[in-house]
Amino acid sequence: MDLDTLRFANFSSVNEAITDWSTLVSNLEDLQKQAEQGLHQAANKANWVGVNAEVTKEFIGKTAGEFADAHTQAKTIHSILSDTVGELKQYHKDLEEAIDRGLKKNLTVMDTGDGTFTVTMNIHPDRAAKGTTVPEHDESDVTALRNEVQEILRKATESDTSAQQVLKAIVDQATMGFSDASYKDRDAAQAAVDEADELAKLAKKDPDELTVKEFDRLNAGLKRYHDDPLFAERFATDLGPQKTLEFWAGVADPQVTPDLTRERREQLDDLQRNLSLTLATASQSDTTGMTKWKHDVIEMGDKQVGHRGNVLGFQVMSNLMRAGDYDDSFMTQYGKRLMETERKFTGDGKHTAWQQLGFDPYLNRMGGDTGWDPLGGYLKGLSNSPDAATEFFNADFIPKDDDHKHAVSNFKYLFEERHWPQAIKNDFSGDASDDARNNLASALEAATTGHPAGEIPTLDTPAHNKEQAKLFNAIVSSVGDDPERLTGHDYMSDSMGQIASEYLPDINRATTDVSRDSEDWAGVEKLYPIAGADSGVHHRDVSKFLFAIGQNPAGYAAVEVGQEAYMSKLMTYHLDPDLPADQRFSQDQETTVKYISERSGEVSGILGLGRQEEIAKPAGEKDDAYDYSVSQRKNWISGGVGTVVGVGTSFVATPWVGAAAGGAAGTVTSVVLERVFKDAEGHALENAADEMGSRWQAGLTKNNEYVALGAQTAAEKHHLANADDIGTWSREGSRQGYINARAILQGQAPGSTTTTS
Repeated sequence: MDLDTLRFANFSSVNEAITDWSTLVSNLEDLQKQAEQGLHQAANKANWVGVNAEVTKEFIGKTAGEFADAHTQAKTIHSILSDTVGELKQYHKDLEEAIDRGLKKNLTVMDTGDGTFTVTMNIHPDRAAKGTTVPEHDESDVTALRNEVQEILRKATESDTSAQQVLKAIVDQATMGFSDASYKDRDAAQAAVDEADELAKLAKKDPDELTVKEFDRLNAGLKRYHDDPLFAERFATDLGPQKTLEFWAGVADPQVTPDLTRERREQLDDLQRNLSLTLATASQSDTTGMTKWKHDVIEMGDKQVGHRGNVLGFQVMSNLMRAGDYDDSFMTQYGKRLMETERKFTGDGKHTAWQQLGFDPYLNRMGGDTGWDPLGGYLKGLSNSPDAATEFFNADFIPKDDDHKHAVSNFKYLFEERHWPQAIKNDFSGDASDDARNNLASALEAATTGHPAGEIPTLDTPAHNKEQAKLFNAIVSSVGDDPERLTGHDYMSDSMGQIASEYLPDINRATTDVSRDSEDWAGVEKLYPIAGADSGVHHRDVSKFLFAIGQNPAGYAAVEVGQEAYMSKLMTYHLDPDLPADQRFSQDQETTVKYISERSGEVSGILGLGRQEEIAKPAGEKDDAYDYSVSQRKNWISGGVGTVVGVGTSFVATPWVGAAAGGAAGTVTSVVLERVFKDAEGHALENAADEMGSRWQAGLTKNNEYVALGAQTAAEKHHLANADDIGTWSREGSRQGYINARAILQGQAPGSTTTTS
């Protein structure tokens, strides 16, 4: 900063700007509150159907989020401006005081006009005429003043430059919309940028030259800042795509870093996770540098990286996708190129690729497999990116214009046809690993539900769209054609169970056996209203799908708990005396109650048969494993039963059964689930089976109790006088449905050992 620029600075304009930003922050805060309370929360409580449920509700949620981001960005900019101008005012004051002190010593500070300045001694004319020289102590005053002014200008320049740098970086984060980067002042933002530069320097070093101390410094820094947008973008672009891949390929390879591996092998998982989270945050940035970084990483996917000649970019980068939420567009383009490489290496899927040999490095250190197969890490990444996952699985693996009669989707290829390479665990035990295929199930969970795998839907999760519903149909049909695609890979069932629990309206619709082309279909739509797209699954496939899921405790628990909750919501909805006539399935209560109960009983009956199938196996899971899984579902409930069981996204919301109301204590849903969980914790089904001599009969009895409890509680909530009759009808319907389950599955479960005794 020039001397005169700071010395004669006029702060009036910038003061007005700060005032304007302060006003803007206040106004945006009000708008944020209005958008959240007036738009967002109202949208979550509204009855959305069709396109509105799939698009409008999500749009409103995102728009409300933009107001929040706009407020955050404005507040950050105001803080940085206020902080910087405050410092510049102080430096302006310091400069004036320094110049005034100099004048008292006959010293003048002058701007030379070329970015520099001079300090000169003012000599009295009489002394000048006599040729008097400047005393030594006066020379020291000149030097001291020059140094003081120089330091003031240096600090002012640093303050001004850093503010410009971080403000530009914040604005550049998002090409459209606003960045959610939040900093209390300029120093905090600058500290993030400076740390990124320092850590990037360490990561640029040859991995074999990285010391233990530098490893720890890098790991700690990434852990602290991996969610910081400015830090992440700066670190990734400073490091560059090639150095990023070379860094992890080297650090993870004991042949490259033997000393480091020996000293820090146990910390490699933390470093991988922190690096993954950092790069995921960086990928959300729209800066020019980050856009190029993403493009170049994809371009390097099928090229060799690192010290070895057999490690490809896809293998390294996929293992850096195991943590964090990467940009959807990047994930989509990356997946497309990865599958092109998969086609090339496997001869269009005809044989296995990515088979690891004995001396190949372990590229994954976060648990699971060794990461040699790039699909494993990529699929794990997709499990955190629902929209990208949906697009990926519905995309063609074999294009229609190829030498094949029909296109094969990525889902069909991976779920049915791929020759998965034999993988081992990365714990050096030599045991086989199913991690990659398990990640496939997690990615499918995200792709079909619209939320990250392992989480529950929230009020913001939009209803299922056509692409998600299409994929769910493909999964159910595939398992229906060959149940061993699921039962042969039991570890996938927890995700499949969660998926099924979020498509219960579709599943219950399928059990009616009513053709979608018939006049009666309108009644089915009223009985099982769906907010979004109908997946169109078929009864036969649904039965086999549920039977397969029922053979796994976690899968069984997800659907059984979900079905009991869904049943109770249906009862509450349809028994409401204020429900408009044109929304009623039937004007006859008994018909409606029995219909709901029978279909619910069938779903639970098929699950129960699956449970019995597993328990009958010599090495199968036992009742206590199932009870434990059911009881664990309780831990997911935190104020919203409607969302935890996965029906909030597809069930038409009402004041009685909306997802927002579903978790309140005393609701029909909570009453039923409290009973389900209590029974599971007390092993009620196992005890009843011992007394009755039949697990199947015990399951029928318990299901009757749950359905009757739901129906009668709903009737009481609506103050209906015939609650006892409603309870009787529900028991009759539930019993018939549970019995039907056995008949429906008869001959449809190849190799089944299920009996009713």
